Amino acid sequence: MAAVSPVLDLAEPLANARTIAQHLVRLREAGVQVAVFPELGLTGYTCEDLFFTAPLLEASRQALGELASACHGIVAVVGLPWQLTDGRLLNAAAVLGDGRVLGVVPKSTQPNYGEFYEMRWFVSGADVRQTVDHPTLGRFLVTPRQIFDTGAFRFAVEICEDLWVPEPPGIRACLAGAEFVLNLSASNEAIAKADYRRDLLRMTSARGLCGYLYASSGPMESTKDIVFGGHVIAAENGRMLAEGERYAFDGTEVVVDFDVERLRHERMSNISFASAPRPDDYSAVPTPVAASPIYTLLRPIDAHPFVPEDEHLFDARAQEIFAIQSTGLARRMRAARCDTLVIGLSGGLDSTQAYLVALAALDKLGIDRSHLHAITMPGPGTTEHTRTSAHELGDATGVAVRQISIAAAVEQHLLDLEHSEHDVVFENAQARERTQILFNYANKHGGIVVGTGDLSELALGWCTFNADHMANYNVNASVPKTMMRYLVRWYAVHRADDALAGVLNKVLDTPISPELLPAQEGRITQHTEDIIGPYELHDFFLYHFLRAGAGPAKLHALACLAFDGIYTPAVVKKWLAMFFRRFYTQQFKRTTLPPGPKVGTVSLSPRGDWRMPDEAGLAHIMQAIEELP
Repeated sequence: MAAVSPVLDLAEPLANARTIAQHLVRLREAGVQVAVFPELGLTGYTCEDLFFTAPLLEASRQALGELASACHGIVAVVGLPWQLTDGRLLNAAAVLGDGRVLGVVPKSTQPNYGEFYEMRWFVSGADVRQTVDHPTLGRFLVTPRQIFDTGAFRFAVEICEDLWVPEPPGIRACLAGAEFVLNLSASNEAIAKADYRRDLLRMTSARGLCGYLYASSGPMESTKDIVFGGHVIAAENGRMLAEGERYAFDGTEVVVDFDVERLRHERMSNISFASAPRPDDYSAVPTPVAASPIYTLLRPIDAHPFVPEDEHLFDARAQEIFAIQSTGLARRMRAARCDTLVIGLSGGLDSTQAYLVALAALDKLGIDRSHLHAITMPGPGTTEHTRTSAHELGDATGVAVRQISIAAAVEQHLLDLEHSEHDVVFENAQARERTQILFNYANKHGGIVVGTGDLSELALGWCTFNADHMANYNVNASVPKTMMRYLVRWYAVHRADDALAGVLNKVLDTPISPELLPAQEGRITQHTEDIIGPYELHDFFLYHFLRAGAGPAKLHALACLAFDGIYTPAVVKKWLAMFFRRFYTQQFKRTTLPPGPKVGTVSLSPRGDWRMPDEAGLAHIMQAIEELP
């Protein structure tokens, strides 16, 4: 879709129609299916009493007819004064396509305050419903209650002030089925008004779970008392997609793509929206559009959707995440009437983040750090690098780290089982021995066990059932691995002293590994991402699968765009299969998750965001992946 504020010839409808037609030719070639232009764009918004003159009105209808005949393969939404058969004059928008007028939508609310005097010329079209059968323009409705249905998506139209009222008609149209709202506007510029306008549009798109496209009048309007900037904006479900340059004498436009499937997923899953009463007085208008020839996306696809690119925004997010995690843990301590925390320190990323959160929780409650019992439990696969990292972390924060080796206990346990292979039994025996130590140690000292496993591991089931899968409270339960790395780095830069920052950077440089297989020459032999795939890919799949309901084909296409030059389509396909296979088969672990705080928009808590049968089949998913290029 496109929002355009073209160069205006004030009070010259035929000239403006030609200018708009030139835009449409270029936009159609670029693959645009729908384009919206400013309020009263055929005449100009500032014609004042000229709106009462027959020449202007006659020229407007003639210009509309010429422009309609140019609309093939693209739909145009343009503004003009429209006179009803009973003599009333409307500020209206005409939807043009297939060489004809598809419908006329009148403005419902006329501003008549401050610099606006619309009620001098126009009446409200809120209750208008007329059928027009024009010899050249065709047969169509004049009413604000129209949904234009292309077969692939549905949109509605509102005009300027309609957006600013307490009950915008665009929101009502969203409840009636419109997935997009197109706004033709003439909003003048004033100090801070553009910021307010952006916020209003963005939050309206969030409230309507819709795409919102906005085109306002430009600086070629009359500047007798006010100036128009030609603001064009696109927003989608609470997020700004694009905006054009203001005050451009040669016109401005934005071309954007909207994610229809994601909007529909949001509307299904948001039960408040889904259960809201639906108006039943809207007419569906068949609206032919050409299939878009674009084979790639205009919008950039963020390879790391959990992590904001903007440094200042991430700083605020990181502080908020730490606050949520530490407050949740501190509240849990109060509920358990305990002042002691027990955590297993591996020297890896997740346990380091959980450790920092535990310190923050104690500080929040005014409890001395000696009440944090950090335990490192080296086993057959533990390297000197991670073992010393755990101790250095304690030294840098004034916490004594206790070391309890699991080697003898695991060896005896495997002897009892008469098991000697370095397989899943060997690995899980270590994980369960560590968890046994933590819980029994917590019982001994009247504490609670702080969990460390992250969202990405839970999604893939990369944890041992009833071992690292379990805790009294898991502070990392909804923090993905890609976010975890940024959080620890943020802490090193913004909160740590030099000694602690040095340890955190050492942890960040450590390969991700469960360290459950014997080390070789002191080096880690088990690299998680070599086994299950890159976490950045899995986090990408997880985000778009849970937040947008995307299927394999869409996930593959988006990932190939986001990671172009990093992973080939074949590699993306390989790890996409791994993601779905593990996500579906490992649900039984998520069904029995311990409590933990939700920090972002994605969570896998069986009591909160995600409910799924443990036995769900995935043959259809794997077949779809197999058919990918």
